[in-house]
Amino acid sequence: MEYICSDCPRQCNALRSASGGGFCRMPAEPVLARAALHFDEEPVVSGTRGSGAVFFSGCALKCRFCQNYEVSHHNFGKPVSIARLREIYFSLIDQGAQNINLVNPTHFARAIFASLEGGLPVPVVWNTGGYERVETLRQFEGKVQVYLPDLKYIRPDAARRYSGAADYFDFAGPALKEMLRQTGPVRIGEDGAIQSGVIVRHLILPGRTDESIEILDWIAENLPGAWVSLMAQYLPFGDVAGVDELNRRLTEEEYDRVCDHLFALGLEDGFVQELSSSDEKYIPPFDLTGV
Repeated sequence: MEYICSDCPRQCNALRSASGGGFCRMPAEPVLARAALHFDEEPVVSGTRGSGAVFFSGCALKCRFCQNYEVSHHNFGKPVSIARLREIYFSLIDQGAQNINLVNPTHFARAIFASLEGGLPVPVVWNTGGYERVETLRQFEGKVQVYLPDLKYIRPDAARRYSGAADYFDFAGPALKEMLRQTGPVRIGEDGAIQSGVIVRHLILPGRTDESIEILDWIAENLPGAWVSLMAQYLPFGDVAGVDELNRRLTEEEYDRVCDHLFALGLEDGFVQELSSSDEKYIPPFDLTGV
């Protein structure tokens, strides 16, 4: 497999082949760090039997505070073929997975597209940082039933300083609208697990409550029918040395201010993570399990 890649907003036009290329420095075929049942997603995603989480290595963003730093920045993982990737999906389904959860899939879009040919008997979840091209997402209409994007930033200064992508919202805003266009409002099955729809995640960052409020305002105005997952699990991981405002946890005052605004907007469909959830337990072991 070899192609010139412009699938993510970086639009490197780099040669992706058996060797790594472009901003993500990854090969054309997938590299995985873990594939296992995951129970720490939102309740409707984890379900009662677990989400079949497939963690892809590398990333089109370089968030300094990434909790999966070894995977996203250092590209830890094992290359697999497209055929093997599809085998992994069915192995997770045999273990009881209520969906196949593609974690950070964007830079492997073409390989994933091929792996989904023929469909799957459970919903497919596109679990993304939100930094997407609409043109790439449109290819997955009908193949992806659930979108689980972050909406990290609305202001370019934070996006540039923390993720090296000043144009983050220029792409994320239209991308989230496209996701909702494809799926429509959230639909929950009789078993309580999500069958289709969009759940927008927002991680509250220390010192950025004004921006969090702007983000919630934008969601309320632009994404009717989407659910919101407000996350409070920030920990100073990754490479936050020299970024003083990120080198601490959220305060209770920051958390309460954003939560109060969420409820004032009437964004009641979704989830609010407790402040006490800032715990390392949400970081799975990247040990090539299931790969």
